[in-house]
Amino acid sequence: MTGKASWLLGLICLVLSLSACAVNLLSPLPNMLAGALSQVPKKSADKFASYEWTAIEPGLEWLETTLDNDEWSQLKILRVDPRLFRFRVRYSPGQPMSLAAWRVQEPDAAAIINANFFDPSYRALGLVISDGESHGSAYRERSGLFLVTHERATVQASHRLTRRELAAARQAAQGFPLLVEHGEQAYFGAASSPFRQERAPRTAIAEDAAGNILIISAPLPGPTLGDLSAFLAESALAIESAFNLDGGASAMLAAPDINYFQPSFDAVPVILAVYEA
Repeated sequence: MTGKASWLLGLICLVLSLSACAVNLLSPLPNMLAGALSQVPKKSADKFASYEWTAIEPGLEWLETTLDNDEWSQLKILRVDPRLFRFRVRYSPGQPMSLAAWRVQEPDAAAIINANFFDPSYRALGLVISDGESHGSAYRERSGLFLVTHERATVQASHRLTRRELAAARQAAQGFPLLVEHGEQAYFGAASSPFRQERAPRTAIAEDAAGNILIISAPLPGPTLGDLSAFLAESALAIESAFNLDGGASAMLAAPDINYFQPSFDAVPVILAVYEA
């Protein structure tokens, strides 16, 4: 064999040898990948479980659940089909009322929940629109707005609302912070923030992927705000947008058809009421 032929044969053997090594190196990768993936932390299966809603009447359903099986963080949720129910924001500036008093004012309401923060004079903070009459000044940053026009009821991030939508509003209630936007967690807060770490009664409002409006209450002791934001975004509730209403001592919810009443410690000047259409 000539020197040139010997060199060529050696080169061929080297290539074949390297190819065999490559095959041997790649062959364990699927097993290695599977092992690595098995070590990735999984979210709580509870968040993705389907929920068993209790039908109250067509278009109105009730759910009681907890955040990640935390019995200290219970949620009471009304799911409302806006095609079968209508919404009305009621405002009594300077003259707050208890849940019992509001029920006297709105005897036909299928649900009542507190809405909007308010100052020491019981004037609403943020925007309130009641039967087409506007009060207060709209927040823009990190807030949400529940809005009812002639066309629909919706929950949106305040910064995404157009002047046309606001001009067409018949009812509106505003709160903060925004909890869910486009199906993603919207509130995180600093780890040291007391609003993130503190448990408290909460009320919130949300819209799901099917266009239903969810009225949400967490009685004492309640979840932290950060935990509530994460849960609403990650759960099987299919929430697209949500924001926090005034909670704490102002948190109230009435659902007379199932005999559920959560009175607030403080009287409130603004409520959202739900009625059969």
